[in-house]
Amino acid sequence: MTRKLIILTDPGQDQAAAILMILGRRDAFDVLGLVATAGNIHLDHTINNCLKLMELAGRPDIPVFAGCPHPIIRPLVMAEHVHGPTGLDGPDLPPPSIKAEDKHGVDFIIDTIRAHPGEITICSLSPLTNLAMALRKAPDIAGEIVEIVAMLGAYFEVGNITPSAEFNCYVDPEAADIVLKSGIKTALLPLDVTHKMLSTPERLQAMRALGNRNGIATAEMLEFSEAFDLKKYGWEGAPLHGPCVPAFMLAPEIFVGRQINVSVELQGSLTAGMTVADWWQITDRPRNAFYVRDGDPVAYYDLLISALGNLP
Repeated sequence: MTRKLIILTDPGQDQAAAILMILGRRDAFDVLGLVATAGNIHLDHTINNCLKLMELAGRPDIPVFAGCPHPIIRPLVMAEHVHGPTGLDGPDLPPPSIKAEDKHGVDFIIDTIRAHPGEITICSLSPLTNLAMALRKAPDIAGEIVEIVAMLGAYFEVGNITPSAEFNCYVDPEAADIVLKSGIKTALLPLDVTHKMLSTPERLQAMRALGNRNGIATAEMLEFSEAFDLKKYGWEGAPLHGPCVPAFMLAPEIFVGRQINVSVELQGSLTAGMTVADWWQITDRPRNAFYVRDGDPVAYYDLLISALGNLP
């Protein structure tokens, strides 16, 4: 069964790996379009990075849409210190020859869901600004989305941009709050699982050993962005967040989680953007998300490397 996807993204090396993984599995995913989000870097760079990735993967037919240039109410917080000044430093990718579409990303989300009711999965690798704005503008679409699968949040691993918050949620907590209160079926891949998926030197070498341009470029991207995380965590490899989203869709059996309530802290001076996961079901708040806590990194990297091997 092929899933129709809309991808929300602000690539970002780990998100580039996720997008290439998706494009390497045409048997499983039909990508209707990418919505570029302001997040890791300014919107003009994230649009450009999406276009570069479509050309790298040999998929210039997939449309790219510009979304919102900043979070709903907060100033934009970025992560150039991890991803470099373009947001996708590492490989030498040529300037794209394709262009983004004229339609706004929020309108693309609304129109596409209305055109394919009950068929679209939202694959969110970035802050949730554009989906939240689409739900505000067109509340009717909530009932027509099959599922949201998002790299978002943390609880046991707490934060990676502040001591208490994961980056995607911290950048636009109001957007995450809107989405998690929408009633749409949601699965979250938080830091609790992504921090177990380490890009060890052996796994990066396996990407290079594919010998194709996408395997080599993915290894180059991850070798660039891992420098920050290796220094920060002192682990044998950097955590690889984004591909957890397609991996969960492809092989949910390699992950462990449970259906719980996840709420977003909007007010705390020290905890803004924190995802409060009611893992032990202490409250009677609605169980609004399947929260993934663990996974099998060997199976995960096998899936990723196999998918990259299907690309040019």
